Amino acid sequence: QVQLVESGGGLVQPGGSLRLSCTASADRFSIYTMAWYRQAPGNERELVARITPIGRDNPEYADSVKGRFTIIRDNVKKMVYLQMNSLKPEDTAVYYCYARWVSDFWGQGTQVTVSS
Repeated sequence: QVQLVESGGGLVQPGGSLRLSCTASADRFSIYTMAWYRQAPGNERELVARITPIGRDNPEYADSVKGRFTIIRDNVKKMVYLQMNSLKPEDTAVYYCYARWVSDFWGQGTQVTVSS
């Protein structure tokens, strides 16, 4: 069983930045594929960014966030981050940390609101 705890959400003005953090309780964190998803009211949950275990594929991003968001993992600290720059009102959503190795694991989510 893996527990994921997100932090770093909040209210930010358009054009601003936030960094989300996710702490994982996994014995072998480095073998997990990690990702960030988001869900806005009335919408389905969507993939924002995904990073595979170290040494494998490059990170992938949703087209809507390419060039603005960066996913980073720290296998020593067992953490994954989502650096979000140039935020837009349409980025407003609950952001979820996700881990996968054999099974899927989800965090509880953190609210990000982009508004003036």
